[in-house]
Amino acid sequence: MNNAAEMMKRAVPPRTSGRYALRVGLFGIGLDAYWPQFPGLEERLKGYIARVEQRLAQSGAQVVNLGLVDTPQKALEAGHRFCEADVDLIFLHVTTYALSSTVLPVVRRAKVPVIILNLAPGVAIDYASFNRLRDRRQMTGEWLAWCQACPVPEIANVFERCRIPFFQVTGTLENDPVASNEIEEWVEAAAVAQVMEHNRLGLMGHYYGGMLDIYSDLTQHCAAFGGHIELLEVDELAALREQVVDSDIQSRVSEFFEAFDVQPDCSPDELERAARTSLALDRLVEKHDLGSLAYYYKGEGNAANEHAISSIILGTSLLTARGIPVAGEYEVKNAQAMKIMDAFQSGGSFTEYYAIDFADDVVLMGHDGPGHLAIAQGKTKVRPLSVYHGKVGRGLSVEMSVKHGPVTMLSVVQTADGRLKLLIAEAESVAGPILEIGNTNSRYRFSIGARRFIDYWNAQGPAHHCAIGIGHIASKLEKLAHLLKMEAVRVC
Repeated sequence: MNNAAEMMKRAVPPRTSGRYALRVGLFGIGLDAYWPQFPGLEERLKGYIARVEQRLAQSGAQVVNLGLVDTPQKALEAGHRFCEADVDLIFLHVTTYALSSTVLPVVRRAKVPVIILNLAPGVAIDYASFNRLRDRRQMTGEWLAWCQACPVPEIANVFERCRIPFFQVTGTLENDPVASNEIEEWVEAAAVAQVMEHNRLGLMGHYYGGMLDIYSDLTQHCAAFGGHIELLEVDELAALREQVVDSDIQSRVSEFFEAFDVQPDCSPDELERAARTSLALDRLVEKHDLGSLAYYYKGEGNAANEHAISSIILGTSLLTARGIPVAGEYEVKNAQAMKIMDAFQSGGSFTEYYAIDFADDVVLMGHDGPGHLAIAQGKTKVRPLSVYHGKVGRGLSVEMSVKHGPVTMLSVVQTADGRLKLLIAEAESVAGPILEIGNTNSRYRFSIGARRFIDYWNAQGPAHHCAIGIGHIASKLEKLAHLLKMEAVRVC
């Protein structure tokens, strides 16, 4: 454990290996009647598809390239082949004019999201050279190599009437950073959707009593994100603590000193208590193959359970930095938001409003409990607390600020009709005084100002928790929402 950033990097799920590697389908479309009429056109269009395949492969996905589909019969076969390949997303490359009947059978059968690539071979036709061609047949063949935009309205019309969701990327094959970024973001979003589809979320304990906003429908979470929810007992964690041997405890304490800035007033007994729980947590996660966790428990009247819960923060912080985000207060929705942010390699730390600094026009946000060490500004401090406010027990806690620079906030919101939606805002983490109270704590500045951010965010009815990650990734989150068929609201 050299540092938290390395732990996070190692935890990022690969897109190209493993049992559930991300697979994207690719096919181009054309019209078979053209090939005998215009020699060389078919080969030229296949070259376009090969360049798109290369670009997709560079994004880290496994590419299932079915080449040029130019008849309804080939389209039906392509749909079956995409199903057999278990693709997560399809890129439809419009190479020239083609009939919509060569598209619909593919996507109807495959039943996965479709991205239409309307990519021209260059920024513009060389009109002078084109018009110097003496052979009208050659001129038409050249034009057909540039008429990618022609069939897109036809395809869109058919998809709309068939209630098939679709998305578009318009631009050029080469030297188009806007189109390249859009394609990469769609691949990233598909990878995160796949992470959520296979994630195992552990829930240990019970809700913090009275926080009505955080109560959530677990079946709806499985419907929206996929994955599995494993219900856990705190007693199991307490029992695992008893199996930890002293030599392992001392090794974990040493790891604490590497990963954290342990303050001098942290007692050896508290460090060893936290180390025992951290090791037990690792075994719990391994036993149940967890990818995320939400917990809360009082443990009153049961010393073993109270010890386990009151010494949990360092261990859950290490797990969070390793790509297994942990949300306190049994905040299921925020565990999902944190996992999404982490899967985008942006972190995903538990946070809520602390206060508004009207003088500096920033919002102070943070939380007690776990912090995401890999997105901290400097090394995360460990401080002893004589009391956990509003909770049972005392022990060690972490104090950190999120790295200064661009950040994104994500809340998974349960709506009045029982559905889930994504609420998103971009901001800047800025330097300045924070509350040194042994909790995570940062200052965020919003393009619309603190007042309007607060009003607009609250108007969407979120719970009082959200996940914070580094970088501006709102457009990626919006694409993820599209792929999951969820509503997304971007405040700023």
